[in-house]
Amino acid sequence: MIVTIDGVAASGKSSVSGGVARALGVPYVSSGLLYRAAALLALEAGVDLRDAPAVLGLLEGRGVRLEPLAEGNRVWLGQRELTADLHSTRVDKGVSAVAALPDVRAWVDAQLRLLPEPFVAEGRDMGTNVFPQAQAKFYLTASPRVRAERRAKERPEDIPAIEAALTRRDEADRRQITPAADALVIDTGPLDLQGVIDVILSTLPDCRS
Repeated sequence: MIVTIDGVAASGKSSVSGGVARALGVPYVSSGLLYRAAALLALEAGVDLRDAPAVLGLLEGRGVRLEPLAEGNRVWLGQRELTADLHSTRVDKGVSAVAALPDVRAWVDAQLRLLPEPFVAEGRDMGTNVFPQAQAKFYLTASPRVRAERRAKERPEDIPAIEAALTRRDEADRRQITPAADALVIDTGPLDLQGVIDVILSTLPDCRS
């Protein structure tokens, strides 16, 4: 069983996926963390974020791996855990550039397809490209202002600046944020976290653990 949860930036994909995974008793897989790891490594190495061979070399040659857990994914570089460093502002600004590189996307997709089922897969194009065979697909959306207000609770930045950044991110990610034809689209704006989780679980009556 594979459940995919896609959506725009800051729509709550990670929190929702973790809640759904815990309810189902399965791991959740955050593809976005691998793209963030790519951006972080490129920034640390002083590599151009648009240089596909260089970024791919960092990923393939240094043992980057994702550890999928229901309570939260962890990303490792050998014995070094990268997880805490993946949500900085500089990574936020750089992740779209590396995620747009076809070779990097192919590398991430290959890592995800090696994972054993069942799991909840969260991230861009999970239901359209990576796991088109998934039995249940969901797509989360919300207005830029709603998403900015939520993100402002996590980071010390003003809401208009966050909203502008998210709008730019949506434009940069346009090719990767189209919902699958068979996905259930959920506007998370009027719902709290548990409300979104409940909507998803209500469509999966046979999957509760």
